[in-house]
Amino acid sequence: TYTVLEEQKPCALLSVSVALIGPSVLYLIKCLWKIIFKESKKPSRNTVMGIEFLVAFGTAILTIVAMPFFDIVTNAMILNSISLLSSIFQVVAQFFAKERKRFIVPPIISIVLILAGYVLFIISYLQIRDDREMKIRIGLAIVGTIFVSLNWWENYSTLFRNPFLNSISEDIARSKNLVGILSSVVRILVTAAVVGAYVPLSGRDWSSVTSVPDNVRRVIWILVGIQIVSSALCHWFVVVACKMHAIRRSFLLPVYLASLGVVAAFIAPVIIFYQNLSKTNGANYTMTEYCFDITNGNGLSQNAVWYDKLVWDITHSLCPNDMTNQREIGFLVGSSLCWWLGWVLCTVYIWGLQLQRIERTEHLLVRRMYEGAFMEQSIMLNTRFEIQKKIKCVKQADPVTVFLCATMWHESYDEMMKMIISMFRLDKYRPRNNTINDVKFESHIFFDDAFKDVKGSKERHVNEYAEDLVEVVKEVYKKARTLPWQRIIRTPYGGRLEYTLPHGNLLMVHFKDKDLIRHKKRWSQIMYLYYLLGWRLTTKYFKKFEGFEKQEEQFQKEVDEEFENEGQNGEKEEEIEQKANTYLLALDGDTDFQPSAVMLLIDRLVRYPDVGAACGRIHPTGTGPMVWYQKFEYAVGHWLQKTAEHVFGCVLCSPGCFSLFRGAALMDDNVMKRYTIKASEAAHYVQYDQGEDRWLCTLLLQQGWRVEYNAASDAYTNAPQDFKEFYNQRRRWGPSTMANTIDLLGSGSLTSKRNRSISQPFILYQVLSMAASILGPATICLMLSGCFALVLKIEANLALAFAVVPPVIYLILCFKLKSDTQITIAAVLSVLYAFLMIATALSIIGNMVTENTVWTPSALFLIFMVLMNVTTAALHPKEFPLIIYGFLYFICIPSGYLLLTIYSMVNMNNVSWGTRETGGPAAPKPPTQTITQRILQAKCCKCPCWDCGKLEDQNGQGTETVAMTEKPEISELKFNLFTNCNNMLQEEENFWTELQKVYLEPLPEDKQKKQKIANDLLDLRNKVTFVFFICNALWLVATFTLQLIGSSVTIKIPKLNINLTQTSEYIFIDPIGLMFLLGFTSLLLIQFLGMFYHRVYTLIHFVAFSSMESKTSGRPSDDNMTVNRHIFVDDEHVFRTKEPNTFGEFLMMDH
Repeated sequence: TYTVLEEQKPCALLSVSVALIGPSVLYLIKCLWKIIFKESKKPSRNTVMGIEFLVAFGTAILTIVAMPFFDIVTNAMILNSISLLSSIFQVVAQFFAKERKRFIVPPIISIVLILAGYVLFIISYLQIRDDREMKIRIGLAIVGTIFVSLNWWENYSTLFRNPFLNSISEDIARSKNLVGILSSVVRILVTAAVVGAYVPLSGRDWSSVTSVPDNVRRVIWILVGIQIVSSALCHWFVVVACKMHAIRRSFLLPVYLASLGVVAAFIAPVIIFYQNLSKTNGANYTMTEYCFDITNGNGLSQNAVWYDKLVWDITHSLCPNDMTNQREIGFLVGSSLCWWLGWVLCTVYIWGLQLQRIERTEHLLVRRMYEGAFMEQSIMLNTRFEIQKKIKCVKQADPVTVFLCATMWHESYDEMMKMIISMFRLDKYRPRNNTINDVKFESHIFFDDAFKDVKGSKERHVNEYAEDLVEVVKEVYKKARTLPWQRIIRTPYGGRLEYTLPHGNLLMVHFKDKDLIRHKKRWSQIMYLYYLLGWRLTTKYFKKFEGFEKQEEQFQKEVDEEFENEGQNGEKEEEIEQKANTYLLALDGDTDFQPSAVMLLIDRLVRYPDVGAACGRIHPTGTGPMVWYQKFEYAVGHWLQKTAEHVFGCVLCSPGCFSLFRGAALMDDNVMKRYTIKASEAAHYVQYDQGEDRWLCTLLLQQGWRVEYNAASDAYTNAPQDFKEFYNQRRRWGPSTMANTIDLLGSGSLTSKRNRSISQPFILYQVLSMAASILGPATICLMLSGCFALVLKIEANLALAFAVVPPVIYLILCFKLKSDTQITIAAVLSVLYAFLMIATALSIIGNMVTENTVWTPSALFLIFMVLMNVTTAALHPKEFPLIIYGFLYFICIPSGYLLLTIYSMVNMNNVSWGTRETGGPAAPKPPTQTITQRILQAKCCKCPCWDCGKLEDQNGQGTETVAMTEKPEISELKFNLFTNCNNMLQEEENFWTELQKVYLEPLPEDKQKKQKIANDLLDLRNKVTFVFFICNALWLVATFTLQLIGSSVTIKIPKLNINLTQTSEYIFIDPIGLMFLLGFTSLLLIQFLGMFYHRVYTLIHFVAFSSMESKTSGRPSDDNMTVNRHIFVDDEHVFRTKEPNTFGEFLMMDH
């Protein structure tokens, strides 16, 4: 600049160098973080830093040494010439490619234009000063741009088919963290060396940096900070635009126009100033006179503001060119346009780049480091280059196959209705024969304990719950012109009912007989894991290997010659790919979901190969205070805990009611096989059978797979509506969660090495969370102690006694009384504690008013919790009304974190399911035909006891169905009646027989072993309870001791009034309480930051999904099924009679 004093220029050069190395410093910190907490491979000797040295040297020479002597237009446009070598690499890469050279012309023209720009640039400045100094500056500028253009060699190295370059690229990718550290250090050192040597060589002194006025130094460093932050944000927004599929309108066009916009923004004020001076100096005032005045410092007042100085600097840099000489102006504009057009043509391939939604950054950008000096040019050149192929037929990628696997037992009629409607929605959303061909669905329902004994019959009959399920399918299907195609099959485990849904997808209902096969949820999951991933998937490729699909293979070979000689290796790779593209959606029998929720989960697994499972946002449904409490509890758990786990590590539990699992992850070593382990020890019953979904996720994490959470994927499931059922459910969840977390933490060191997403800080975070959970009862007692002291105005030690005695008495009673009595006592205490919490909140508010201060620990904590929850809810606008239930959640804290914990620990030996435990009669349903009459309408072959007749469908066309000669009773439905209709394939029957023999035989009744396990569970309960509550007792004793000692060990804090003015009073806080309070607050802040980060990326994913789905034409709306009003409307409005007309309405539908 010309308005900055000469002695201040070293400080300006220093700031420019800091801006240059800013991205390198940020990248260095990121790589160091990963190196410290994660294992990273070392680069081989082939990986050299020579190119990084040349790039850093070229950047420093260009920006620090050469560019200060050129005009602003040249400086803005010469940066576009760094695309020279990229254009050359594109030409060479396409020359070696076998495909037709469709896009080889643009890079060739780009090379010509950039070279022409260099020529015009040289001529333009040699006309001004044809001396040695000017020639050196021009040469340094050109050499600097060429060195910088080496930066993106990795974008083309793998296309040259050179083994040496390929090995270097693979080595860099394998050891990217260490390579990132080395490259960042090289760039920082080279830049520092160049600027450090240039200042004394240019006749300046570094000592002048300290003499710069504070206001000038402050402005300089503010500008540097703005440049670093803005470049980082620019890089991030580019990635976001690509993930959201807005690559053209939000990435390419703005970046292309950025250089032109910068030039226009600098030149426009110059023209305005010239016109203003023309009015002052007369109409004959020429541009040459204006430049003369600027060059000689005329017209710039001593009190000029920064804007005037900036315009003066810009004009001064342009004035060496004769602004009235059209030839010089032509050289300047010509070189600028040549460079800009060359850069545009070099990156024109991005217009045709095919991206997936939420594309991985490493698949989009070659290098993780961005360039702060030439942001727009580097981000374009860093976009991955691909050879555009044009062949007669492109080999189409296999679609993703998703098996919906629902486990049912004693669900009610309405609960089954939710599940079946969700499956029918999905069938309509993606028909079997659809043009999109991105995903295929097949539904399976595994119905536990579906048979019963009937007096007077030797055969077992399906029970009323199975009848309800068939009735539900028929009820949902009733709007179709014909009833679904059905097939009944007798199986070794009971029976199977197969449907073809209206749009071609299959629905199979597997009725399990607990006398033939092991029952309960985990064993149903093992059934579908081995059936779908073992039998269905493996058999398919076994037949393919034997030549079952040779004709199709031959066609694929003709399509693409690269697959001609693959042979058995190709088959093996295809099998591995199919396993990776086979997903299982785990569902409960009452789950309600929309197709978009499934597609959002599929996106996570498709885009990220290391993701083994992904879960959605679970919403509890129902009515009553217990459901209201759970609504906010679920909300807080998903808003803060699950998002923090997703961002900082891995989600520890993907709930079985709505989670998508990758087939390859489930088939990995020590996952599916270990999941079949039969509980033989007391701890196994707690960890394996009480929380099977948590244990499965633990196995995935320990094997190195990542588990994620998608907040936009909503699913709805019934929640316990009465106090007893809620306590029994949490009695099962609490100990299993703790057991699996301890198992994961116990193998934390090994897991962090195997799993890239689990770092040592995340393990520490889980340790702190576990410690907070264990000390939860004592913490609640201390909170209650403060409540008693505040409300009753009693001494602290007496208040602590009042707080501890009731839980201790309840603990003793839990060891003596029955479970139902324990729950009744807990319910009474919960009500009393709720009144105490209300009184405490009112007392805190009253104290804030009477004492005219909020600067007390209790007041600050209350305000902090309210503000954080309100802010968190505001970031979830569709769920913001749930904040109303936060008050109920607040007053129930003693019940949920004290009484429930005691009940769960003491009853750990009770390994019953807790909910839907008894098989009572099914809920009443609408009067309909019997299940036998409905199944008779299936299109199967004739049986000895049936007569075949003709029925007419709604179109009047004859349809062959089966009719009975005599109307039977419901109890007469027996699968053995249909043996002659449909038999299972012998191979499949052998599979089921072998699977039952190895894993799923019903457990024999061994009273002696059962008694031993019961004793072991009691022993385990006693040990765990002792350790658990001794920790809480130590915490309480420590606090009680500190209170007895008094003020000698307390922290004295001056009390401030509401105006932050210090009063004469003090607040005394014990150090342990303060430490715990700060730790708890820190955990909440970490979770809040993780939640905010997760919300941003959830929004990105949702927008990308919405924009892509809205472009899909010809596909029906997602949900327009209609059933009876009494089925479709319930207290939570889970189903609606008015269906959304568009996909947008469907996405915004309030469930």
